[in-house]
Amino acid sequence: MTRVITNDIWAGLIFYLAYCSFVQYTPDMSNTVSGVYHPRDPTASPLWNLLNNHFDDFEESYEQKYERKYGYFRSVIKEVVEEYLQCGDLKDGFARVRCQDCGHQYLLAFSCQGRWFCPSCHAKKVLQFADNVKENILYPVPHRQYVFSNPIILRVYFKYDRQLLTKLCHCAYESLLEFFRTTIGLSEGVPGAVMTIHTFGEYMQKYHPHLHALVSDGLFRKSGTFYVMPKADLTPLEEIFRAKVLKMLKAEGKIGDALINNLMSWKHTGFSVHNGVRIARDDEEGKENLAQYIIRNTFSLEKLNYVEETGMVIYHSKMTPGKNKKNFVIYKAEDFIAAICQHIPEKFFQMVRYFGFYSNKCRGMRRKEGILRPGDEPLPEVPADVDIIDVSQYNPPRIPSKTWRECIKKIWKFDPLQCPNCSGQMKIVSFITDPLLIKRILKHLGIWKQKSSRDPPNLPENGPAERVFEPFLDDWPAYHVPD
Repeated sequence: MTRVITNDIWAGLIFYLAYCSFVQYTPDMSNTVSGVYHPRDPTASPLWNLLNNHFDDFEESYEQKYERKYGYFRSVIKEVVEEYLQCGDLKDGFARVRCQDCGHQYLLAFSCQGRWFCPSCHAKKVLQFADNVKENILYPVPHRQYVFSNPIILRVYFKYDRQLLTKLCHCAYESLLEFFRTTIGLSEGVPGAVMTIHTFGEYMQKYHPHLHALVSDGLFRKSGTFYVMPKADLTPLEEIFRAKVLKMLKAEGKIGDALINNLMSWKHTGFSVHNGVRIARDDEEGKENLAQYIIRNTFSLEKLNYVEETGMVIYHSKMTPGKNKKNFVIYKAEDFIAAICQHIPEKFFQMVRYFGFYSNKCRGMRRKEGILRPGDEPLPEVPADVDIIDVSQYNPPRIPSKTWRECIKKIWKFDPLQCPNCSGQMKIVSFITDPLLIKRILKHLGIWKQKSSRDPPNLPENGPAERVFEPFLDDWPAYHVPD
């Protein structure tokens, strides 16, 4: 049900919200009870303070200092950063969460729902993705992680033409398909692959396009039989991948025969394929962990230390190889912003792809038509060391994505909709989105913060808003995962 509140009852609404409904709200987190969910304070994040203090300077100096290294300033960078700086800010709207029994409540700010940048929002994406992959997509067969990398000399083409990343995914899958079929000796089987595009390394300094793929360790047939991949040398796969990438870049007009011949003359061309991580067919935790790993965010807040007084950033991570070994890098604030912003994907560009038996098309056809039984097709001749698993009776459940509440419970082990006072059930009873109403409520509660340069224009102290919508719902699709 949606209630439309007009100008006629504006004064009554303000009185009700400000003096009756919010009297139990306590923003002082020092008095909170352990194990109770409290919305995060985005301004406490070192990343928020870093971007709030230095992003404007970074943008102004971009053309002079960073354009040559990172390319032109993409509009998506400013859009993503501005949305992140508003993520979790009560001034941009919030939901009222209220206990139905005792009346205790708190305010839950809206999130930016950003991907591959906002640590809080991407954390939910990671949980939902891993849960969906494990429950709805993967079959009960062994899997491996494959990592496909390109030489440094070719990475610049993917940085300035990011549509090539899609073609790179197809090169990797076609290489796997050819390698698996040749090794097993099964011409019509297909693997299942969930592939993610990464453009970052350990310290985000360079644009490093490479692929992480969660791949079935063998081939599926239409009949529902699975042929497990035997141990095999990856050299042929690496050579197939190299040939397909070079052919693709040549067809796109990016490279010519001279560069190809030069690369092929090197002892190490820079192409590599690794598959050292194998997940057993019944290792559900391993599948979930690997799915979370391949979609991890570009950077980690746990590794970030921003020194506001000096404007420097210290980023801790793994030990670097080579002579000058170290496990941290020191950046100037604007340099760190440039490093992380180069990895922001374009709007609507899909960073996750599904291939083969796990493709959207194949999964849709199986749900519509079903798969055949093993006896419906003759078994082909394959090498004796190839194990066969019957998955014809397996029907992946269609489990919906985790809600905001479920994600909080999974990470923090407590229920954000359980009342800390009486342990009753709390509900999201309304959305507050009108700027004037938001300002008056927050001022009454004493939590209206001083206006910043990124806030909307000044709002009048008094006067009616045109309209306020208050949907009364049992749950709310937006979310927050505390930093």
